[in-house]
Amino acid sequence: MTKYLISFPGSAMNHIPPEDFPAVSEASHEVVREAKRAGVWIFGGGINEDVPSIMVAGDCTVSSETYPQTREFNGGFTVLEVATREEAIQWAAKIAVGCRCPQELREFQYDPEST
Repeated sequence: MTKYLISFPGSAMNHIPPEDFPAVSEASHEVVREAKRAGVWIFGGGINEDVPSIMVAGDCTVSSETYPQTREFNGGFTVLEVATREEAIQWAAKIAVGCRCPQELREFQYDPEST
């Protein structure tokens, strides 16, 4: 079994009118419930955009910067564990329908200590 990250930036949902967000929320939560019933759900959620990200160094120094390529990392993500990439693509498509926006799919490297 392989773990996959399915994610999207918050800006991908800018086309959705505010009055449609309750329906989008329900549709996306139904996909989460389906993934849990199927036993593939590991973890997921929406990033709280009201709390700014910070950078924490090994010496506990905290700064208000981020990695340049992650400045737009907001929105939501899901981690699933499935048997094949094709199955991961099918779940990403279901999430795309629920969230009304395309999803990025990435595969986690195998780590024998996290199985």
